[in-house]
Amino acid sequence: MVSLFKKLFTKKINIQAPVTGKVIPLSSVPDEVFSTKVMGDGFAIKPTENKLYSPISGTVLSVFPTKHAITFNTDDGIQVLLHLGIDTVELKGAPFNILVHEGEHISAGDEIGTMDIDQIIKAGKSTEIIIVITNMEKLKSIDRVSNTNVSHGDKIGALNLS
Repeated sequence: MVSLFKKLFTKKINIQAPVTGKVIPLSSVPDEVFSTKVMGDGFAIKPTENKLYSPISGTVLSVFPTKHAITFNTDDGIQVLLHLGIDTVELKGAPFNILVHEGEHISAGDEIGTMDIDQIIKAGKSTEIIIVITNMEKLKSIDRVSNTNVSHGDKIGALNLS
């Protein structure tokens, strides 16, 4: 009975696909920092479209100067890193147009920018979009889908809060 009660009242934060593409296991991302979960656990998507959308509702904590990464904070204090491609920091922001700014409140599904997939591929970089929870100690578990084609805004998982 207690288990059922906890299950019914565990707070969840849904994670939406920030891009149209294929959800892949984080372990298959070609960067050990992400594939071995050094920065935290999460999700990865191989994008097929250029438009980017917020995976969660919350506040923009930072947009990296090279535009390859954005951090968010949910109202529950969960910190989320959205990392755009692998080694794309070396492209100095060229393939990215980010529409959000530090301190801005956003809702899940809001358009937050674009990334030029073709330009990233031509530069010899991987296009995987990684969503990582950087303060995992605040979570009990993560529910996820994998190896699935998704459209932006589709639910790709849920964060179960401690």
